[in-house]
Amino acid sequence: MNALIDNVQTIMENGKPAYAVLPYAQFKLLCKKIGESLEPDEIPHEVAGFMLEKGYSPAKAWRVYLRMSQKDAAKKLGITQAALSQIENNENNQRATLEKIAVAYGIHVEQLEV
Repeated sequence: MNALIDNVQTIMENGKPAYAVLPYAQFKLLCKKIGESLEPDEIPHEVAGFMLEKGYSPAKAWRVYLRMSQKDAAKKLGITQAALSQIENNENNQRATLEKIAVAYGIHVEQLEV
């Protein structure tokens, strides 16, 4: 089967397929394939959970959600790992800093300003 649609669950209504439920990672791959992304006000449940349950900053929650090490994310941002650590532990980052992170992570800056 096509890797983009593995593990899809079909929900039936009146004997006919009505909904398709798929893992979020596959949903993101499909969106990427058609050029769509999350809206600026959308935060995946897992990212919200990292922030609420573990106390992660939005920048750290997104990095962990995207399965990037701090070292890899820092390299992508062109900064040191120590600098990224400071950003992730700072509650008052400048918008320009958040914009750079958003671009590197492929998200909207508004998703880091929660």
